[in-house]
Amino acid sequence: MENLAIVYSRALLGLHTPLVEVEAHLSNGLPQFHIVGLPETEVKESRDRVRAAIIQSGFTFPTKKIVVNLAPAELPKESGRFDLPIAISILAASGQIKADLSQYEFAGELALSGQLRAIRGGILIMQAATQDNRTFIAPKSNQIFEELMTNFSTLFAENLTQVILHLNGIESLAHRTKVPTIFNSDYYNSLPDLNEVKGQQTAKKALEISAAGAHNLLLMGPPGTGKSMIANRLPSILPPLSSKELTENVMIASLLSDFEMNQHIYQRPFRSPHHSASAVAIIGGGSNPKPGEITLAHNGILFLDELPEFDRKVLEVLREPLETKEIHISRATRQVTYPANFQLIAAMNPCPCGFYGHPTHTCRCTPEQVKKYQNKLSGPFLDRIDLMIHMPAIPVEEILQDQSQIESSQTVRKRVIKCREIQYNRFDKLNNELSAKELDKNAKIEGKAKSFLIDHLEQLNLSTRSFYKILKVARTIADLEESITVETKHIIQAIGFRRT
Repeated sequence: MENLAIVYSRALLGLHTPLVEVEAHLSNGLPQFHIVGLPETEVKESRDRVRAAIIQSGFTFPTKKIVVNLAPAELPKESGRFDLPIAISILAASGQIKADLSQYEFAGELALSGQLRAIRGGILIMQAATQDNRTFIAPKSNQIFEELMTNFSTLFAENLTQVILHLNGIESLAHRTKVPTIFNSDYYNSLPDLNEVKGQQTAKKALEISAAGAHNLLLMGPPGTGKSMIANRLPSILPPLSSKELTENVMIASLLSDFEMNQHIYQRPFRSPHHSASAVAIIGGGSNPKPGEITLAHNGILFLDELPEFDRKVLEVLREPLETKEIHISRATRQVTYPANFQLIAAMNPCPCGFYGHPTHTCRCTPEQVKKYQNKLSGPFLDRIDLMIHMPAIPVEEILQDQSQIESSQTVRKRVIKCREIQYNRFDKLNNELSAKELDKNAKIEGKAKSFLIDHLEQLNLSTRSFYKILKVARTIADLEESITVETKHIIQAIGFRRT
């Protein structure tokens, strides 16, 4: 229809990219430019960017009444990604583009010069457009994601002129150019090594079990015993990201304002927020819900140092994501779901001064202060921790231990990778992800071992959740020993690691 053009683009709603039809209509009357369809401030401001970009690119901006509608109208539209589709729709409606636009999708922020700037969520839009059998035209600065997009139908352009020349069949955009790889496969060399930690053999063993089965771990002990030091070495004994995990993490990273790729995107995330962080910072949120620390730690580690110093409300909001591995955020106009399959590692002192139970330092805290400090962690929260390890002060002889005699991260990592392979071959998932039904039917737990745990259930004051968590940890201990069945000794070790 003359003076009417329809162009396809995408909105962002969490990790979802609902389709948006950008409709441009030109009519006679006083020159005006209106954008409707629930646009937010960034989209409203595109009127000035689009006008300048079209003129600076050598094309004619219509001197007519222009109405651009972003449909569906009930879906809020934000960010500058609609600049490019709005410009294309106006040029098509004014007859300056003659191509069939139904086979394309567009997204990109325009500079006043007509240059295209990178957008958030680029890889998500590329994936959605490919699934709908359309070619996505994106800013060239988003091309860094191309390394992971072997099957995506995407064209990249530096400016508005290149896009229009391609659509008019004058000069085609290249489907793919070689992108220099930034993946350092030997990034483990840059990580701190486990052989730098003197002593603390029990804590190191707990860390290995935690890594092997993706179990949550709490390290307790006085200051200077190496709690943070051990936690920071967990990434060095974890296997590399799989291609599926890497793609998921890149999609999450593309939602951030700082969406430039770097080599760290290829590593397992290790997020360590300060204890002053708010609940929104941890789980995500805002009027336009953004991912929080638990989502940025997806397929990686969330380390909470000085655990009792966190606001209790902040810790309580972690309870559901620790179970469901995702977070649902509801706001008045938006409801989004983000993945949150993270491994929780936490560290804490036993009391405010840190020396409760220390053999040589005297604790200055009253019993009431100690109780109040430890009660900051609720029972339901602690119930979701698989391993709780007390780390005592390090003896002098262990401080002087030769580093060459201590196991390196590489040695431990080999055992962890082998243990995970055993789990994936058995269930196609890690032990911490097993359901109660899978544990009961297929985990090969000896009858004597389960009876032992049941007999001590009341004595140990365990909940049903804790009961199954001990079974999962015991299954991981057995896998590290390459034992087909879970024996009583494995159950006893699992109980000890939970009550050390």
